Amino acid sequence: MSREQLVVQRARKSFQTGRTKPLEFRIHQLKSLLRFISDRRRDIAEAVKKDLGKSEHGTELFETLGLEGDIKLAVEKLAEWAAPRPVEKNLLTISDEVYVQPEPLGVVLIIGAWNYPWAVTLQPLVGAIAAGNAAIIKPSEVSSHSAKVMEELLPQYLDKDLYPVVTGGVPETQELLRQRFDHIFYTGNSTVGKLVMEAAARHLTPVTLELGGKSPCYIDKDCDITIACRRITWGKFVNCGQTCIAPDYILCEPSIQSRVVEEINKNVKEFYTDNPKTFEDYGRIINQRHFKRVMALMEGSTVAVGGDSDESQCYIAPTVLKDVTRESRVMKEEIFGPLLPIITVSGVDEAIQFINEREKPLVVYVFSHDNKLIKRVIAETSSGALLANDCLVHFTVSALPFGGVGNSGMGCYHGRHSFNQLSHLRSCLIKQLKMEGVNSMRYPPHTAKKLGWARFFLLKQVDVSRLRRMALLTMFAGLAAFVVQQFCPT
Repeated sequence: MSREQLVVQRARKSFQTGRTKPLEFRIHQLKSLLRFISDRRRDIAEAVKKDLGKSEHGTELFETLGLEGDIKLAVEKLAEWAAPRPVEKNLLTISDEVYVQPEPLGVVLIIGAWNYPWAVTLQPLVGAIAAGNAAIIKPSEVSSHSAKVMEELLPQYLDKDLYPVVTGGVPETQELLRQRFDHIFYTGNSTVGKLVMEAAARHLTPVTLELGGKSPCYIDKDCDITIACRRITWGKFVNCGQTCIAPDYILCEPSIQSRVVEEINKNVKEFYTDNPKTFEDYGRIINQRHFKRVMALMEGSTVAVGGDSDESQCYIAPTVLKDVTRESRVMKEEIFGPLLPIITVSGVDEAIQFINEREKPLVVYVFSHDNKLIKRVIAETSSGALLANDCLVHFTVSALPFGGVGNSGMGCYHGRHSFNQLSHLRSCLIKQLKMEGVNSMRYPPHTAKKLGWARFFLLKQVDVSRLRRMALLTMFAGLAAFVVQQFCPT
């Protein structure tokens, strides 16, 4: 029996004891996870520095701060999220107890990504714990230092049987995927996402796939180009461009292309100095394989800003490519690096057409003062999210579901959405053993008269809370009338 099989069996056996069901246990584990982040902040930062060249402040801002917020929200709201959820009734069930009861799925497999090795691995874990599941945590082997810290230190804080960390490369991941899980949560690229889904299908296991794609960024010529380019520069080059929701390419009219290049160049110097290579807050490509892949994407394109590189350090400068065509190599795959191509279009009509001719992206970005134009892009395109006049910040809003559509993924998470995604929302109806006269309409013989009554009782939806409000209003109106009659006689 393989190590991976033993780990999964141990987690399932532990889950079947029912230990994860009490909310007190889940809250204790969530608080322990929060304590882990607080206690081991330096260990986490050092690991990310070795993996991605990210500064300690950058790690806190883009990795642990959001995690802390997600955990605190789950602790605060867990009782509300886990409570039975009353639903509308029909007349046939008006006297019955009808509700949705969230319950744990079982054993969840979480396969993390390397670009934000802590945030995208542990945020799904928050949802798994809150929903009462056991979870096998598989950090990416590409961010090896973070994976090692997670493997060594996380079991000191969380239940070792219910939330084990499994490290290793492709063979270990493949062995895990041979096991039966109750849900698989994968963050990464669409190629591997298809393999995960194929493996899950053998056990009829549901999946959440947080993928990526080429997220377009349309700049309206009449917007404030200075502010737009400042925000785009920040969103694109954070983490050296290795962000699934980074703007992948710019769409704009030819008349503003030079201005866009000029403004981005100015912002690169402001954010990262004249020499980003020596600047602490500018990271590195994760490894040499990805370095070579990103460098190859520049072939055939004109460099307008940056272009410098150093393979020995996996360094690529913030780079803007202009006059890019639809056939350019950089437009054939998700960039996932610090290259920003500009494609010129005649206006918003062509931009929408360009977006719709391609796979559905994780995000569509649009910069414009014109609210009608923004609403039109919302109405006429499809993507996991749409963000107008900024970049990345929708990821920070826990109330918004984060996820893709089509080729950019399926399922969503963050805040309550994580809890729902990793719960089974069980339908519950509790009837009384009385009022058989009303129930008899369901039984044979099926007369036309019975069918008429059944249609009325079954199709008429009843909002019980509204009925309660109406009853209260009627009671208060009657009380008011009585008081008026007693104290203000005519």
